[in-house]
Order: sequence, then structure tokens, then C-alpha cells
Amino acid sequence: MGARPPVGACQVTTNHRRWARARRPRIRKCLRKGCRRRYRARNWNQRYCQDPECLRRVRRWQAARRQAKRRQDRDVRAQHAEAEKDRRRRTKLVSQTVENSELTPARGHAAKFCFSLPVCDRPGCHKAPKKSVRNRARYCCAVCRQAVRNVQDRERKWLSRGTLDGRKKRFLEYQAAHNRRVPQQGSITNPSPLRAPPD
Repeated sequence: MGARPPVGACQVTTNHRRWARARRPRIRKCLRKGCRRRYRARNWNQRYCQDPECLRRVRRWQAARRQAKRRQDRDVRAQHAEAEKDRRRRTKLVSQTVENSELTPARGHAAKFCFSLPVCDRPGCHKAPKKSVRNRARYCCAVCRQAVRNVQDRERKWLSRGTLDGRKKRFLEYQAAHNRRVPQQGSITNPSPLRAPPD
């Protein structure tokens, strides 16, 4: 038997495996308002738990936003008013021919929400945004605004985490948080030193 050819260094190093473990998404809380379910994300940009009922409500919220945005157009409002006028005329004719006829009330999501108003930007929230004098408000309250900002901030940090500039910024953020947490010198018995910033 001949000698075996030389084998190079293994491609998967321990540092690479440790970095891959650190990049795994943590357990998150569903972004949809009203769903406080915790889940482990499969992708870095997964915002909702994969419960079918939760996803159905998110799709309803997206449809409500599309409808509200569409009804801001003046031509669409005129077309809708004309269609409602025809519907009322047909209903009046039917009610005259059929005795003791009752109008069927609105069913489903049409009975709860009015789609002609703008809708809050947080998924699952059907409330109207607060009125603002300076600029158009996007959220109904500070809780909805902070929930969406937390998710956007997490996604921004995830994307910048693999770059050199992102690692430097994260080091500065961790250093500032460490300085806020640790009391003044003298009361610390065994401080844990921070790692040096990446070059």
C-alpha cells in the first residue's frame, strides 16, 4: 500500500462551531398583540409563533390594513358609496316584497372593526393610531410602538452582528451596560473583565 496523501486542516474549527452556536436565535415572544406565546425561531427574521390561529389573525390584520389604505383614495370612496347606495335600494325592494324580513347584521371581522379608519402598525392591533399635530402617528399607544421597535432593533443587530463594525458597536453597548450595572469601585469583590474590542 502506498503512503496516504497529506490532509489539510479541518475546515470546521472549534471557533467556527462556537460562533455558529452563538448565532442561533433565542426564545422570543410573538409580536402579534394579544398573543404572548413564547417560541424558538427557525429564522432570524421570524416575528410570529407558527400557531395557525395566530397566523390567521395576522393575515386578517394585514387585510384590514390593505383595505384601510385602499379606502383613503377619493375614487374608491366614491365607488364604495355608490355600491352601498345600490345595496340599500335592493334591500328596500326585498323588504317590501317579503313581510317581516330582518336585515342580516354584519358578520365576522366586519362586525368588530371599521376598515375606513387607519389601523395601528403593530400586527394584530385594530385600534386607530393616536392623533398627532406634528406628524402622522403610526401606533395607538406607547406599548405597541415599543414592541415593534424592540423587534426592529433585534433584527438590525442580528444583521450587523457578523460585520466588524457591528461587533465594535456591540462591544461599546455591552461596555456601557456593564458600567451601568456594576457599582463603583471598592464595593466590587471580583469583577469580571470585559474582552478587548475587535481590531
